[in-house]
Amino acid sequence: MEEFKRLSRDLVANGAIFDYYQDTIQIPNGNIAKWDFIKHNGAAAVVPVDERGRLIMVRQYRNALDRYTLEIPAGGLNGPDEPTEDAASRELAEETGYRAGKIELLLSIRTTVAFCNEKIDIYVATELTPGKQHLDEDEYVDVKAYELDELVNMVFSGKIEDSKTVAAILSYKEKYCSGKQEIR
Repeated sequence: MEEFKRLSRDLVANGAIFDYYQDTIQIPNGNIAKWDFIKHNGAAAVVPVDERGRLIMVRQYRNALDRYTLEIPAGGLNGPDEPTEDAASRELAEETGYRAGKIELLLSIRTTVAFCNEKIDIYVATELTPGKQHLDEDEYVDVKAYELDELVNMVFSGKIEDSKTVAAILSYKEKYCSGKQEIR
């Protein structure tokens, strides 16, 4: 296999969510390339499933898209060493008010491998107990339960485009609703 060699990684800017670097890479043919790199601490997300089998979703404004999106609850880790299960439970409680009696890992995804190392661990939460949202000052999150088939239709009609949410809905359906496995 041909070798790529990083010659340097230079910090361009620090951000609240990620740091932006420019890498200088020697590619296998000997040429030098400049590649952007986004360093992200990681995130956790959760598929909350109520007692009727509906998925609890959040609707929120996303500045990058300049519109509202429908997503599973999620958020960044408080630090690179925070356990993702703890972060998923925290985000569930903050964004929806629910607490989970059971939580288990569904899958892990890398969101944009061409230029970012962000990893999101996605959990399934059951045995939900309702409570009160604890939103950040700049958050406005609307919470609503949806039938799984309705969400799958939204994925395939293009109404849900968020990659973590698409992966979570389709993985949840395949793993737990196709008779393959029950939530432990």
